[in-house]
Amino acid sequence: MRDLVAGMKYLVGGQKWVGRHGRWWGFGMLPALLTLAGYAVALVFLGGWSKDLADWATPFADHWSSPWQGLLRDALAAIAFGGGLLLSLLTFTAVALLVGQPFYEALSAKVDETEGGAPAPPESPLWRELAIAVRDSAHVLVRVAAFGVVLFACGFIPVVGQTVVPALGFLVSGFFLTVELVAVALQRRGVPQRERIRLLRARLGLALGFGTPLILAFLVPLVTVLAMPGAVAGATLLARDLARGLALDPVREAAPADEQDQEQEQEQGQESAAEPDSRPATGNPHATS
Repeated sequence: MRDLVAGMKYLVGGQKWVGRHGRWWGFGMLPALLTLAGYAVALVFLGGWSKDLADWATPFADHWSSPWQGLLRDALAAIAFGGGLLLSLLTFTAVALLVGQPFYEALSAKVDETEGGAPAPPESPLWRELAIAVRDSAHVLVRVAAFGVVLFACGFIPVVGQTVVPALGFLVSGFFLTVELVAVALQRRGVPQRERIRLLRARLGLALGFGTPLILAFLVPLVTVLAMPGAVAGATLLARDLARGLALDPVREAAPADEQDQEQEQEQGQESAAEPDSRPATGNPHATS
């Protein structure tokens, strides 16, 4: 329960951060606006062509009598548009993160800078960072699709399919939304996707407390645009929490080899000084110092 509340606090904290830094809020909305515009155009085309698509997919119904032909094709057109709308909801965040990779990387780095302890910027070129982001997003979408198939099948179970399954769907979507958002900050820290998922699975309440309210808010497209910069900022704050569990001894890790050798010699000298010297004293072979 504590992690669940902490996840919600990170979500609110991210929105407060962009509220205090208005320029970065506007900066972070640009990729989401561009992505929303692209999806809107695609959905308009899909809505206009869905009836023609249904006609093309059902040539066997050309000679059906009314009203069965219209009912079938209208149902298929509605399914096609609904499927496109669902796909847009599932993929919007991933696409917005890909489109806005340089924007959100800069926003996340600024959050790290203001909070202190910012990691060094990655040395790899931008195209490589984008390629990694595309690969990781594809892996996340495959996992979401696998869960979606299982939940869709469970949806036919009476009562459970109408109550438990939708709730589980939001929880699964919230978890993987958190995976996508923390990737911006954790990728910069050199944490691979498998490790990111393991960390969030170990702090499941933290991931659900952050992602589930956000996925509910993201059902409204305009809210998605307005909340996206704060979501990235909050995910950076959450990633800083997760990264603390991966921290090594920075002083020891950064020490050069010769300095470590000197430390070992000092430790050995201290150990030898603590042992009594049983060697014979000079000038008296039977005396000890």
